Amino acid sequence: MSQLPLGCAVIFHRLRPFLFALAAAGLSFVGVAPPASVAAASVSPPACTYDDVPAKNAAYKDWNMTLLDTIYMVPKSYVPPDLVSTAQAGLKGGVVRSFVITDLTAMANAARMADAGLRVISAYRSWSTQQFLYKREVANWGPKIGPQRVARPGHSEHQLGLAIDFGSANTNKLSWQYGDWAKTAAGAWMEHNAWKFGFILSYPKNKSPSVTCYIYEPWHYRYVGRDIAAKVHASGLTLREYLWKHYTS
Repeated sequence: MSQLPLGCAVIFHRLRPFLFALAAAGLSFVGVAPPASVAAASVSPPACTYDDVPAKNAAYKDWNMTLLDTIYMVPKSYVPPDLVSTAQAGLKGGVVRSFVITDLTAMANAARMADAGLRVISAYRSWSTQQFLYKREVANWGPKIGPQRVARPGHSEHQLGLAIDFGSANTNKLSWQYGDWAKTAAGAWMEHNAWKFGFILSYPKNKSPSVTCYIYEPWHYRYVGRDIAAKVHASGLTLREYLWKHYTS
């Protein structure tokens, strides 16, 4: 690019913040490119193809930024070092990373006070456990539907130690045995309140499976912490879209 005359360069320098602000709002001027962060913000996640790409931000410390879907995965060796029983939150049924317990306890207590008691059906799953479930689901539903119902090993949020399949307290009925668990007292309460405690519904009804890669699961929530959960909720994006937009693209 040729250099601007000195006077024009000074004017451009003074107007630069204003021009970038307009670019961030979706406006632009010929010859003025938006900052890289603005350009990246418009990127949508790719189509739900089946691949085995190592996930970005896959270190244990980057737990709230790790995107797993049909493309991105963690290795068989990925086992969080700080798994503890969900019984510490008053909900027996599995293990999760230790820092989840505080918010899980608060959420369980709030749900109980609202007569929408919860229970844990499934939490952390190892690579080998996920492999067993995946093979069983494909055998039952076929190679097209099966992979939309259960993630392949390495691709499941459960392996992160952050995902929980919730159910209703005081019943042996599993969440997927209802027509729509979100219509139960516990499911409806979670749909409206889980984000306040750091949990996001990974596969919502209105964007599954075309965007999320998996069928609607009103019981499957992933913990990302209260700060990111509030941002995801406010954005109107799915968790996959949000993580791709901010941490993967």
